Amino acid sequence: MLETQDLTVRFGGHTAVDSVSCQFAPGTLTAIVGPNGAGKTTYFNLMSGQLKASAGRVLLNGKDLSAVSVSGRTRAGLGRAFQLTNLFPNLSVLENVRLAVQSVQAGQHLQGLNAWRIWSDFQDLTDAAYALLQDVSLHDKADAWVSSLPHGDQRKLEVALLMALKPQVFMFDEPTAGMSADEAPVILDLIRRLKADPNKIILLVEHKMHVVRELADRIIVLHNGQLVADGDPAQVIASPIVQEAYLGSRAAA
Repeated sequence: MLETQDLTVRFGGHTAVDSVSCQFAPGTLTAIVGPNGAGKTTYFNLMSGQLKASAGRVLLNGKDLSAVSVSGRTRAGLGRAFQLTNLFPNLSVLENVRLAVQSVQAGQHLQGLNAWRIWSDFQDLTDAAYALLQDVSLHDKADAWVSSLPHGDQRKLEVALLMALKPQVFMFDEPTAGMSADEAPVILDLIRRLKADPNKIILLVEHKMHVVRELADRIIVLHNGQLVADGDPAQVIASPIVQEAYLGSRAAA
């Protein structure tokens, strides 16, 4: 169970996230929606540790992560993908994923790189990385430099990196942003597969309502930093407060 308790952050006199309390259960995909400036990405940043909360707590399986670093939260099971890709541009596609796979193995076995062995000796790591590239349809570009990839392929690669870390919580912030109509289904299919795992918690910030309707088991709505709706997708989308806050007064009318 992932939980936020009265999570709040203030920037000067502005409260960007205002006492948001919410629980997220395994086996559920929750979409977080709201108008621009509602606090969705800021809420993500507070959960994953990119921002320090002014008040409130973040808990995972009962453990308080509020004072834990970003890397510590990742090790605890919080996996985050960003609106902007966060990759190693001067390494190959395969090397990016292999490093993520290697970091997990090093953490499990309490050992890092062995200076006396070259990377090609770690065939199991390479095989695992290549399998992840197959999952995201990038195996044919394994040797390409990341800097040479189009935006859509970089988004797919970031999902592969996230999968390599094997988190309990997958946090996707507009995962199909900037992707073409042909590229987006690959990412959405991956999210569907992750959603099928009853042990995983998936959080999705998304503006495309057709994606939300198709994938979400639950929707929460933020408006001016406050949680204003929470529940079944059809009921939440149809509620007057969401029509007004998310779609605008003309759409509500």
